[in-house]
Amino acid sequence: MTAARADGAWEFWIDCGGTFTDVIGVAPDATLHSVKVLSGDDAPLRGMRALWDAAGVGAAETPACAVALGTTVATNALLERRGARVALVANRGLVDVFRIGTQERQDLFALRIERPPPLHERAIEAAGRVAADGSRLEPHDDASLARALAEARAAGCEAVAAVSIHAHAHPEEEARWGAAARAAGFPHAVASHEVAQELGLLARGETALADAYLTPLLQRHVASLARALPQARLRFLQSSGGLTDGARFRGPNALVSGPAGGVVAAAHVALAAGHRDAIGFDMGGTSTDVSLVQDGAVDRCFESEVAGVRVRAPMLRIHTVAAGGGSLCRFDGFSFTVGPESAGADPGPLCYAGRDAAGRLRATQLTLTDVNHFLGRLPARRFPFPLERAPVEAALAALQAELRAAGHERSLDAIAAGFVEVANASMAQAIERVSVQRGVDPRDCALVGFGGAGGQHVCAVARALGMRRVLLHPLAGVLSALGIGLAERSWDGQRDAGRVILAGGALPDGVAAILRELERAGRAALAAEGVAAAAVRVVRRLDLRCAGTETAVDVVEPGDGDWPRAFAAAHRARFGYTREGRAIEIVTARVRLAAPSPTAAAARDVAARGLAAG
Repeated sequence: MTAARADGAWEFWIDCGGTFTDVIGVAPDATLHSVKVLSGDDAPLRGMRALWDAAGVGAAETPACAVALGTTVATNALLERRGARVALVANRGLVDVFRIGTQERQDLFALRIERPPPLHERAIEAAGRVAADGSRLEPHDDASLARALAEARAAGCEAVAAVSIHAHAHPEEEARWGAAARAAGFPHAVASHEVAQELGLLARGETALADAYLTPLLQRHVASLARALPQARLRFLQSSGGLTDGARFRGPNALVSGPAGGVVAAAHVALAAGHRDAIGFDMGGTSTDVSLVQDGAVDRCFESEVAGVRVRAPMLRIHTVAAGGGSLCRFDGFSFTVGPESAGADPGPLCYAGRDAAGRLRATQLTLTDVNHFLGRLPARRFPFPLERAPVEAALAALQAELRAAGHERSLDAIAAGFVEVANASMAQAIERVSVQRGVDPRDCALVGFGGAGGQHVCAVARALGMRRVLLHPLAGVLSALGIGLAERSWDGQRDAGRVILAGGALPDGVAAILRELERAGRAALAAEGVAAAAVRVVRRLDLRCAGTETAVDVVEPGDGDWPRAFAAAHRARFGYTREGRAIEIVTARVRLAAPSPTAAAARDVAARGLAAG
C-alpha cells in the first residue's frame, strides 16, 4: 500500500462524462474514496466536496490537492457548435476550401445533404503567397489585412486561425498574419503550422480552426477551475492519453480527453491480468467507447474526423457508438431503435424519477437504463440514489399498446429484452470495427468491461463475438477516472518530412535532424512543467508509404534501426501484403516524450488494491 503523503495533500482523478462525473480521491492517509455525481459545470467540485464531506473535512476548508481531470468540454462544444467566434485568414482564392471540404458525402444516397456549419464566421482573404519552393508569387498588403482584422474584432470575433498554402514548409506568411491578429487585439491567434506542420492544406487548416474555436473555451474552463481550487495543482488529460498543464491544454488535443482515461486503464488492467491483447469496452450514460490494445500498447491515430471537422492531432484510437445507459429506446413503426439521442444527465432516465417544482416527472422517454432496471439487471440498492419502477412500467405499457396497434403482440419483458439485444448488436459491430477491420481477431483478445453500464452488457457482447475472456475490475464503474491517475505526462510533436526516399536502413540526414529538433522541443516543454530529464522516455516514429501510393503506415522506431524491415512488417500486418522492391517514402516524422506523473504510484496502488479486493 502507498504510504501516507508527507505533504498532507489529496489526490483526485476526475472523469467528466456526458451523464455522470466520476471522482476518485486518495486521502493523505492513503485511504480510497470514490463517488459518482450527475454531470454539470460544477460536477468536479461537487464530487470533490462529497468526498471531503465523507472524510470529515470541514465545509469551509479547501485542502491542498493534486487534480488530474479528463473533460468533454471541447467535444461537446464542437458537437453543439458553441465555441469561440472565429475569423479565418487565408490566401486569396482559398478561403472557400474550408467550406467545400473534401466533398465526401456521409450518406451517399441522401437527396438533401446537411453539413455541419463551419467553425469560422468570417473569412479574410489575405495577399501574400509563396510557391511550393518558397519563392514569392504575390506581395503582402499589410494595411488591407489590418483593416479586415480590425473589422472582425469590432464585430465580436475573439480568435483567428491563419492558414497559408505551403505553410508546412514555408510558415513565414502565417506567422506574419498571426502577429497582425495579435496586434489587432485578438486574445487568441493560431497559425496552422503551429498545431499541424504537415502537408495537406485542408486538414492542417481545419486543425487550426478547431484550435481557434475550442482553445479559448478550454482556457476559460481551466481558469474557472483554478479560481475555484486555488490550492490545487491541476493537470488535464489529452486525447493522446498523456497529462499536461493547463497552459498546454489546447482544443485539437482535448477532443477525446474523457474517454482516453478509460483506454489507459483498460490497457493497465489487461496487462495486470496477463493479457497483452485486449479490447476496451467503456459503456457510459451517453455512449459506448471501444478501443484496441495490442501487445500491451494502445492503438493510436494521428488524423480523425470529429463532428465534421478533420483534426490532425495524436489521439488514442477510440470508436464511439451512441448506445449508452441514457440512449432513448423507441419503436419507429418498423423496428426497435436505441439512440443516437440520449436523455443525458437532465432529465435522465425515467427510473431516476427527477421531478420539477410542481412534482411532475421531467423525463418522458424510455432509455436503456430503464429497460435494464425493469429486467432486474440494475439493482436499486447498488445505485447512488433511489430508483422508481412505476414510470418505466407505464412507458413500456404504452409502447406495448403501440406495438399491438401495429400488429405485434409482445410482453413487457420481451419488449425490454428486445431493446437490450439491439444495443448489444450495435456495440458488437463497434468492436468489430476496431478489431476485425484492422486485421485483429477479437476472439484472441480479452474484453475489458467498464463504465457505469458496462457490466450489464459486456458478457452478452462477448458471447456475440465469440470472445472467451472478460475482465471486470472491482473499480470498473469509475475506471476511466482511475486511468487518468495512471496516465503519464507527455508531449507530442510532428513535422512534415518532405516525402524523401528511405534508402537502406539509415535515415536521411534531414529526417534525423527533424527528429532531434522535435525531441529538443519536447524536452523543453516537459522541463517547463517540472519533469526531470532523466525520467523522460522518447518514442520516435515515421509515417512511411510505398512510392506512388497515398496511404502511409505509422512505424515505431525499430530497436535494430532497420526501418525498411519494420515498415514491411507493419504494412503486411495492416494490409496483408508487402510491395517488394518498391521505394519507401518518409511522409511525416513524429516524436512522443513521456514521463511518469506524480499520481502514477498512488494510482497503481489503487488499481492493485482493487484487483486484490476482487
